[in-house]
Amino acid sequence: MPKRGAPPLRGEILQGTLDLLILQTLVLGAAHGHTIAHAIEHRSEDVLQVEHGSLYPALHRLEDRAWIASFWGTSENNRKARYYRLTRMGRKQLTTHTDRWAQLIRAIGRVLQPSKE
Repeated sequence: MPKRGAPPLRGEILQGTLDLLILQTLVLGAAHGHTIAHAIEHRSEDVLQVEHGSLYPALHRLEDRAWIASFWGTSENNRKARYYRLTRMGRKQLTTHTDRWAQLIRAIGRVLQPSKE
């Protein structure tokens, strides 16, 4: 449950936004799907809830674009798991997406809170 009283946002994350969040999460190092979802939820103070039905198609899409690469490893509970890591191309895309996201946030802010002229 979110710490600030607002309900979690489920299924409301735009596709490109989820891609950006995954890429940013992988900056910290390789991780498997469950860890990626948990990291996004934790860092958003549980406001963003990443469902597996959205996460795994996004991971496959990012891998198809060569923004991430995967490999098999052993999870912390000693199970075989697919891990994902950020590629050089993914780092470039992360910078591009982060810049675009900042522009979008500023634009939305100008619409929601217009300056008094």
